[in-house]
Amino acid sequence: MDRILIEALTVDTVIGVYAWERSIQQSLSLDLVLATDIRSAAATDDLRLTLDYAAICQRIQTFADAHQFALVETFAERLAECLRTEFPINGLRLTVRKPGAVPNAVSVGLEITRGALPEAMQEPSA
Repeated sequence: MDRILIEALTVDTVIGVYAWERSIQQSLSLDLVLATDIRSAAATDDLRLTLDYAAICQRIQTFADAHQFALVETFAERLAECLRTEFPINGLRLTVRKPGAVPNAVSVGLEITRGALPEAMQEPSA
């Protein structure tokens, strides 16, 4: 299993629990690790046989434009469901950061993992 990386993708969306947040767009920063097998695509040089990261990035922005959530947790969970439904992703690790959400912190956020990930993508055992 191989990994396709998308790092520091910025999307604007309406997100937040406070009334003032519901009337503005805020930026989220996303990192994705997508598990897939790239061997067929590499052997044939055929984009149709791999994950099209441009299409995935466009779908993420379309998702962000179409939804308004109070919680970053809900955004992450629903986006992961969307991507795994629409693209042949065996597993993913999604990190969502909300810059400037808390004073004195560059950003706050979370990381979720969904689906089957290769051992190289899993956290080391304690």
